[in-house]
Amino acid sequence: MSEPVALRGVSFAYEDGPAVLDGLDFAVREGRALALLGRNGSGKTTLMRLLSGGLRPRAGTVTVDGRPVVYDRKGLTGLRTTVQLVVQDPDDQLFAASVAQDVSFGPLNLGLPDNEVRARVAEALAALDIAALADRPTHLLSYGQRKRTAIAGAVAMRPRVLVLDEPTAGLDPDGQERLLATLDALRAAGTTVVMATHDVDLALRWADDAALLTPSGVHTGPAAPTLARADLLRAAGLRLPWGVAAARLLRAQGALAEGDAGPRSPEELAALAAAVPSPRPADG
Repeated sequence: MSEPVALRGVSFAYEDGPAVLDGLDFAVREGRALALLGRNGSGKTTLMRLLSGGLRPRAGTVTVDGRPVVYDRKGLTGLRTTVQLVVQDPDDQLFAASVAQDVSFGPLNLGLPDNEVRARVAEALAALDIAALADRPTHLLSYGQRKRTAIAGAVAMRPRVLVLDEPTAGLDPDGQERLLATLDALRAAGTTVVMATHDVDLALRWADDAALLTPSGVHTGPAAPTLARADLLRAAGLRLPWGVAAARLLRAQGALAEGDAGPRSPEELAALAAAVPSPRPADG
């Protein structure tokens, strides 16, 4: 499986500060939904900015398709068209007068012809289900609409990897479900999605792989077994996902075989519970 972007032996420290990341190896595998988790201050935001070219490592290498990134105009353009980062607060990313103008900024900055820019904007607005908001002033958008507009601006760049910092934060349950459905559609269309989150239950439900940032480095693997590692969760300042706890209880009760996957959502838990035979009443 290809790795469109990776960090190899990367270290980074902010000016006059201690190392945030030290000798880190981290790779994004194409076509996999990856959840990035860790406590506040663990380096998640720094890692994401290194992946997207917002920061340059003090040591080590960022690679695109295995080739080291050169930090000149051409190299950074190549990295930023491969990886797009959407920050947690959409108000830090939106600045144009209208939704369509904001989404068009990136493609225009690439020097694309007008017809190509219009096509990309229309495609991104449709993908985020906000085509009806194209002419809406950005200051009149709801929080969820601003989130979608910020993501649409990244999608208009047609990146291979979309990196999202806490994309569901601040959304109500319906808004979260709609956003997750949108991300699933983007993945189906070929975009690899990386999501930074503190929500272990969301990570278990949504991700193929989980990466836990701990003081000893980053630990990446398939989501279910990785998020069942109590030692790694403790080191990352996270709790056990309820789905893992439920699976352990179901196995202890004989309702789930050792090799079978546990529930990753309430709906899956309900389906498993419905399949468990009811106990026969005792003879009177």
